[in-house]
Amino acid sequence: MKISKRDVGNVTVLEPKGKVTIGSGDVLLRETIDEVLSGGAKNLLVDLKGVSKMDSSGLGELVAAHNTVSSNQGTIKLVNIPSKLYSIFGVAQIISVMDVFDNMDEALGSFDS
Repeated sequence: MKISKRDVGNVTVLEPKGKVTIGSGDVLLRETIDEVLSGGAKNLLVDLKGVSKMDSSGLGELVAAHNTVSSNQGTIKLVNIPSKLYSIFGVAQIISVMDVFDNMDEALGSFDS
């Protein structure tokens, strides 16, 4: 798995690509989020359109990221959850805990409000 990072205004966009599964992406996701937070980022947007598979370990990392970002007075939101993964996000109740958006413009705009 790879994660690209870019800044759009005051939002750091993380774009994981590939599998976010135990031993194959979960640790990289955590390390990347820790890195951007230690660099001063407060607003994170995780664009999941390139994620082909996610297991409970990947879901756990998103929940942990939410807790870490929140405790650092930041905000983390999700965008472009692939349809094949959307139901597991619902079952895991991530959708009820985190703000989720269907398109990038709407997600980025939500940080201004």
